[in-house]
Amino acid sequence: MSGNFRRSIISLSLLVGVAAPWAATAQAPISNVGSGSVEDRVTQLERITNAHAQLLTQLQQQLADTQRDIDSLRGQIQENQYQLSQVVDRQKQIYQQLDTLSSGQGGQGQQGSQNAAPTDSGTATASNDTGGGQDAAPAAAAPAVGAATGDANTDYNAAVSLVLEKKQYDQGIIAFQNFVKRYPDSTYQPNANYWLGQLNYNKGKKDDAAYYFALVVKNYPKSPKSSEALFKVGVIMQEKGQTDKAKAVYQQVIKLYPNTDSAKQAQKRLAGL
Repeated sequence: MSGNFRRSIISLSLLVGVAAPWAATAQAPISNVGSGSVEDRVTQLERITNAHAQLLTQLQQQLADTQRDIDSLRGQIQENQYQLSQVVDRQKQIYQQLDTLSSGQGGQGQQGSQNAAPTDSGTATASNDTGGGQDAAPAAAAPAVGAATGDANTDYNAAVSLVLEKKQYDQGIIAFQNFVKRYPDSTYQPNANYWLGQLNYNKGKKDDAAYYFALVVKNYPKSPKSSEALFKVGVIMQEKGQTDKAKAVYQQVIKLYPNTDSAKQAQKRLAGL
C-alpha cells in the first residue's frame, strides 16, 4: 500500500510538472485573442477552456485516487496498531501467568511423578559465570509431545497451554525443550528457556533450572526476564548453601538491573545474609 501511495505522489508531481507548462501554453494565447476574426477568437477561447477543463479533470481524478490510497493506508496502519496491541496484551498475560506459576500458585499441581519445590517470588536463573549453570544441557525427555507445526508462534502457545491450562508440567518441559531446538532464532527463545528454568525449579531440579536460567542471562541479557533470571541464580545458590556465590549474584542483579523488582528483592536477600 505504501508503494501505491508513493507512486501516486510521484504521478501527481509529474502531472503537475507537465501541466504547468501546458497551462502556461494554453494561457498564452489569451493575450492574443484580440487578433483575428470573432469566430477565430471564439474558437481559440474554446480550445483554451477545453484544455483547462481537461487538466482540471485529470488533477481531480489524480487527487481522488491519492486520497483513496491515503485512506486505505491509514486503515492498514490502524489495523496493524490493533494487532500489535493484541500481541502486547497477550505477552503481558503470559508474564502474569508465569509469575503466578513461579510464586508457587501454579506449580503445586504436578502429576504424581513430580515433587514441586517451594518457589520464591522471583524466578530462578543461573549464569555460567556465577557458577549456577552446568556445562551441558539437561537431557531432554525421550518422547516428543505433539507434532511440530512449523510455526514458532503456534508451537510456543501450545507449550504454554500445556502448563497453564492443562497443568501437564512434564509434557510442558518436553514441549519447551523441543521448541528451543526447532526455533533457535525465535524471539520466544528467552521466554521458552525461562519457562524451562521455572518448571525444573518447581520440580526440585535446581541444577537443571540453573542451566536454563543461565541461558536467559547469558544469551538474552536485554530480555525483560533476564533480571528475574539472574536473581533466581542467587536464590538457587543460597538454597544450595553457597552463600558467597549467592551474595555475588545478588550484587550483580543490583548493579546490572537497578530500579527493578529483582534488584529490590536482591537487596533484601543481601541484607538477610
